[in-house]
Amino acid sequence: MAVPVETLPETDAGEKPPVVVKKYANRRLYNTESSSYITLDNLADMVRQGRNFVVYDAKSGDDITRGVLTQIIVEEEGKGQNLLPINFLRQLIGLYGGSMQGLVPKYLEHAMTSFAQQQEQMRAAMQKTMGTLFPFGNIEEVGRQNMAMMERAFSLFTPFYRGTETANPSGSNDTEIESLRSEIERLRRELEAARKQ
Repeated sequence: MAVPVETLPETDAGEKPPVVVKKYANRRLYNTESSSYITLDNLADMVRQGRNFVVYDAKSGDDITRGVLTQIIVEEEGKGQNLLPINFLRQLIGLYGGSMQGLVPKYLEHAMTSFAQQQEQMRAAMQKTMGTLFPFGNIEEVGRQNMAMMERAFSLFTPFYRGTETANPSGSNDTEIESLRSEIERLRRELEAARKQ
């Protein structure tokens, strides 16, 4: 009986070689890099992290990566993560065995690559735009500052309001008012500086 030779896909010089995963008859997946058994969810996480892998049948040595990736998609769709529209699935099934079948994989690969590039460009444009709209930091930080300011304002103007901070038992709100004034002044200066740029 001949032992099949495992061939790994070509990789760029700076890119890590793909992780070799073996699938056994009991349907368990074994990650040869970490020397541990893994699940389809682990493989899905690897895809999301951009880590490449190949899956071989442990007995025959056949490359079954395509089938395992398809199985991951089926499981994700089963969890309610409906990414593939029904009409798309019907059209895709209709292309099997047709004259266009040979063109479809390259077309889909090109379309997904273009989509990923456009998504990254959109993300970069949004970050650039939001960075100029909010000169004093990222959106999350601005949101936190606004919420803290609102909490303090509500506690000052509503005697029965109890936000996330406990009321000052001494009844001295002077330091809070002064802190609020200095924060408003700091934000005003940052906004003016941003307008001058």
